Amino acid sequence: MPSSRRAPHHPGTAAPARGDAITQPDAALPTNAALTAVSLPSLADQAQRLIDLDVHARAGLTAQALHAAADSRGSARTDALLAIRPDLAPPSALAPLMRRADKPGFVVEDMTDVDEFAPVGIDVPSTPVYVVEGIDRGDTFANRTPEESLSEITGPGRSPLLLTEGLHWVLQQPGVLERNHCFMTIGSRLTTKSGKFDSRTPALWISNGTGRDGRERKDAPKLGWCWWGNRHTWLGIASAAGRVAVR
Repeated sequence: MPSSRRAPHHPGTAAPARGDAITQPDAALPTNAALTAVSLPSLADQAQRLIDLDVHARAGLTAQALHAAADSRGSARTDALLAIRPDLAPPSALAPLMRRADKPGFVVEDMTDVDEFAPVGIDVPSTPVYVVEGIDRGDTFANRTPEESLSEITGPGRSPLLLTEGLHWVLQQPGVLERNHCFMTIGSRLTTKSGKFDSRTPALWISNGTGRDGRERKDAPKLGWCWWGNRHTWLGIASAAGRVAVR
């Protein structure tokens, strides 16, 4: 496993320098302090957003089923995230639907196995749609490795956010991705053929348009990966208080 002090870098992409755009605040989006006071859209609005993006059809669900799911947990709630089970709406289908201004989201080229990152140690409801409660971007874990932070997240009874849950969050609240304040989703991991965990962990952040991302993708929302043992000052570790099935 790479050293936890190794500089952040991904194959085929330029490592962000201290003075690169990734360290610069973005005035066009809410500041970190302002974002914490912003509620999610209501569950009813979240259901409609997924329908407008045709996510329900990709998951084999009807629009009526998604609206019913929101109604069953309180359609006016703004303190929970509506999510579709990962096997029905995989990361590769959700990532291109992210938007930041006029830029669509994308998966980094060297993560062709993104859909193989699955929930680990997390009880995901078996229902097609479920609600994620108490989501947190995990800013307090910035500059901490996933390896050293996991026990602190789970100790109080919370659990790391799944990659698909993070994607759903960005779909509903694009401003959750800010310069200097993005996040890892360490609840999803890849198990290798040997039975061990792959040393990568998925993360969501904003592209600088460098390397294989391409200049045209500068400022686009990005699904990439980081090393399990690395620290990143600009990446928190997102988590949730719990998940509730929707029947």
